[in-house]
Amino acid sequence: MSPNCFRLCPAALAVASVFPAFAAEPDAPGSVTVLQPVLVTATADRASDNTSDSSRLLERQPGYFTAAGGGVSGLPIANGLADDRLNIRIDGMELTAACGNHMNAPLSYVPPGLLGSIRLHAGVTAVSEGGDNIGGAISVKSPDPVYAAAGEVLHKEGTLSLAGRTVNSSYSAALAASVANDWLSLGVSASQDRGASYHDGNGDKVLGSLYKSGNSRVTLAARGEAQQLVLRFGEQRIPYQGFPNEYMDMTGNHARFANADYTRDLAWGKLEAKAFWQETRHEMGFFSSERSGTMPMNTQGRNMGYTLQAEIPQGNTGSLWRVGQEYHHESLRDWWPAVPGSSMMGPNEYININDGRRDRLAVFGERESRHTSQWSSVLGARVEQVRMNTGDVQAYGTGMMQATDNAAAKAFNARDKQRSDENLDLSAIARYVPDTGKDFEFGVARKTRSPNLYEAYAWGRSTMGMTMTNWFGDGNGYVGNPDLKPEVAYTASTTANWHDATQKVWAASLTPYYSYIENFIDVDVIGHFSPYGISSASGNLLQFANHDARVYGLNASGSVALGQSAYWGAFDLRGTAAYTRGRRTDGGNLYRIAPLTATLAVDERVGAWTHTIETRFVAGKHTVDENRLEVRTGGYALLDLHTKYQWNKRLEIAAGVSNVLDKYYADPFGGVYLSGLSAGVTDGALQALPGYGRSFDASVTLQF
Repeated sequence: MSPNCFRLCPAALAVASVFPAFAAEPDAPGSVTVLQPVLVTATADRASDNTSDSSRLLERQPGYFTAAGGGVSGLPIANGLADDRLNIRIDGMELTAACGNHMNAPLSYVPPGLLGSIRLHAGVTAVSEGGDNIGGAISVKSPDPVYAAAGEVLHKEGTLSLAGRTVNSSYSAALAASVANDWLSLGVSASQDRGASYHDGNGDKVLGSLYKSGNSRVTLAARGEAQQLVLRFGEQRIPYQGFPNEYMDMTGNHARFANADYTRDLAWGKLEAKAFWQETRHEMGFFSSERSGTMPMNTQGRNMGYTLQAEIPQGNTGSLWRVGQEYHHESLRDWWPAVPGSSMMGPNEYININDGRRDRLAVFGERESRHTSQWSSVLGARVEQVRMNTGDVQAYGTGMMQATDNAAAKAFNARDKQRSDENLDLSAIARYVPDTGKDFEFGVARKTRSPNLYEAYAWGRSTMGMTMTNWFGDGNGYVGNPDLKPEVAYTASTTANWHDATQKVWAASLTPYYSYIENFIDVDVIGHFSPYGISSASGNLLQFANHDARVYGLNASGSVALGQSAYWGAFDLRGTAAYTRGRRTDGGNLYRIAPLTATLAVDERVGAWTHTIETRFVAGKHTVDENRLEVRTGGYALLDLHTKYQWNKRLEIAAGVSNVLDKYYADPFGGVYLSGLSAGVTDGALQALPGYGRSFDASVTLQF
């Protein structure tokens, strides 16, 4: 490398001064032999999904669903367990929602256009996949940094993608570009997503579902002999995002992050160190003529932490030890400015969470073993300490209209709010491959999750104060409980895979699972109210409470090659099915448990073309959570048609029609249509949120 490069590249000089070994051999980091991941692992092909919401990219996986939110802020559900019950990592960062409605949930920070891969481990997961969860893990990664190939002085590449949908007049645009030599890489990327309120199958506008989101990132990476350092910096700005199933909308979300990932192969194994920082400033209120009001609400959240992990192979046996230590700090301030001239929302600001803090310190170890050519296993243990605390709070004022919240604030301030949980996770996973036609995976685990800051510390007891804490989209109101115990889930799961020897002709998979959850954080009913003062609409006031529960179900998938010809190309048939059930042991159904669902699709591949016809079947949802007054929904079937053309690996053009028959249906995971109720477009009762009507979709991706 020419010394002149350091005069031209200040960033390169900074990196080289800290890690001088990176200027040595340009070889990529060496590899450590590891076993194939076990149990339920799913990935998404984002090129096949025209969506602005990354939480929807895994919806083709049986047992996975999305709870509707804003246009970029859906909440993931895996095997009946949702949101905070899943460990979500984005390039190693564990982010938390800084909002009483979880409008800025972790997956809202990574748009599909800037995503490299997304992977789901549902149910039983290895302890190295993360703690503080009982439902599984979702891992999101940005595209890997690129470097110049041998003999290439300077490597340059980029990707441009554009997409649009007619159902909400939306568009998405993403641009990524990289320039690199053989050891230093610089990448920049940006995306913009925007959509109007969507229309349902009757052609009616679903009020308050419009959104706009922008994201930008910079990636700087350097590699040397058996080591690599990757630095990422990014920013998100969401000026508005409507939430038709919440009482409030997002009127601003400004977030910044930085993370570092260092890996190095050493004589004894592999070392990886990650560190991150993220800060969010979030505002709620009203911003469009589709839903009016005046009530500003602000939050400021911060996440920071690190992970240290080592993999130590055991000779040439194919086995290894994996040990690690993690720390995650979350801080939160949630306050509602006074509204001038309002006798209810003033004269003081309402302090909902005052300097809330949640610190997790964890150590873990697991043994990944290759016992024979047929048997392998992963055994692990994880110990975590979760410490939480918060400061004193206050109501809007001390007048008669604030009497309920004023009394609640005094009671909250008088009690000890500090808490500490010592949590233990255990997992045992085995894989058996008797021959080339089948394999089996078995797993049992004990997983633990402590309550989040809102579950523990939301304190308001007035109807208005309680309805402002609700990430369930059900129209009810919630209050926290500082005495909550951590959830402890005992889960067993088995996956059986059958396929032909080449794994190209046919395949079938079956995954039954069962979880018994001690101290599941559910709710108790403590009061009733009428949303928006409409007497024909009913809502409940709920307090978070521990109740034991069971969640069990069955996921299935399969595919078969139907045949091929020179003229018509190759045809494949594929399908999925999922059944989930969730109940409290003392009676009653759990919330947002999916009805029986299935998909059936036929793909035709002719040269560079791929054509797909797909039908999604959803049974009626009749087993509902009575405490949350969960709305029942009818069964339906949706038909989608899509085509894709791939030219020379550089240009992909896709087009299609979603919900071809323009079927009207209620989303079983959408909660209730609050914006419609407030505008008087419903019949005066809480109705289920309508789903998307027919949409003509198109996208193009160009690599250069």
